[in-house]
Amino acid sequence: MKKVFCIGEALIDFVAEHQGSDLAKASDFTKKAGGAPANVACAIAKLGGRSSFIGSVGDDPFGTFLLDILENHEVDLSFVERSETFTTMAFVSIAEDGERDFVFSRGADRELVYNPGVKSLFKGNMVHLGAATALLGGTLEKSYGHYFFDALTQNAFISFDPNYRSDLWKKRDKEFIRKCLPYIEKSHLCKFSLEEARLISGKEDLGEACKVLHKLGTRIITITLGKEGTYVSSPSGIFTVPSIPVDPVDTTGAGDAFIGCLLWQISMMDSHESLFENAQLLQDMIATANKAGAITTTNFGAIESLPTQRQLQS
Repeated sequence: MKKVFCIGEALIDFVAEHQGSDLAKASDFTKKAGGAPANVACAIAKLGGRSSFIGSVGDDPFGTFLLDILENHEVDLSFVERSETFTTMAFVSIAEDGERDFVFSRGADRELVYNPGVKSLFKGNMVHLGAATALLGGTLEKSYGHYFFDALTQNAFISFDPNYRSDLWKKRDKEFIRKCLPYIEKSHLCKFSLEEARLISGKEDLGEACKVLHKLGTRIITITLGKEGTYVSSPSGIFTVPSIPVDPVDTTGAGDAFIGCLLWQISMMDSHESLFENAQLLQDMIATANKAGAITTTNFGAIESLPTQRQLQS
């Protein structure tokens, strides 16, 4: 089984307790562990896979809380750094349909320093790059780029998720797109939301969007469509895999559960080459990943809602 190195942010989600209220009106919040790459690492480990989180958290009680959660999920924390800067936070409100509204307060995640000792560990393994905060400049962005280069030179399987958050980019969409392009060019697998696929490609139609994204270089594209399932474009074919019907209460972490479950399945393969050749194999794996994402929406909080193998098999 390959190990999946998940690089990026871990943060505290302060979730508004009263569903349907916006952040301007919310007064009570519940503390939850979050951050897309940290969520993905937990999703893989919770399913019985091997994952490592590479990121920075504050040397404060919130940072300790996050690391305790990751450790309890048996995520490897060998390359986590503690910073004097406060732990990054996100304030989240949830609408009646389970969709989210974010406001971020950035902190320690941006302080990640590159560790050259990790490079050799990428060989024969997998690297997942979640970009919610990683492309916003500073030490994190430089380290992120170094790890990406290491993954390329070590022939690791590379997965990229743009994790676009409008609150973080504040009308700098062109800069966001420009910074995503090198990662899309070289990644074996890219996971997009519908908004991200249209934003980065400049195309409304999903087929046309995928043509643009494939032309950049990525081989497998997954576009998550919520309750409508996942649109997939790969060398083996183009298809939409339906999701399972659920009553969502919180969509936080659904995309992370999806990509975590997909990477977990890939990590158990002797070679990922068959992903590019066998449409049925990829379709079956996406169906399982869709189920993982759907299950995650049926409870509050990302990490505690991630499914186990038993839940996937039920």
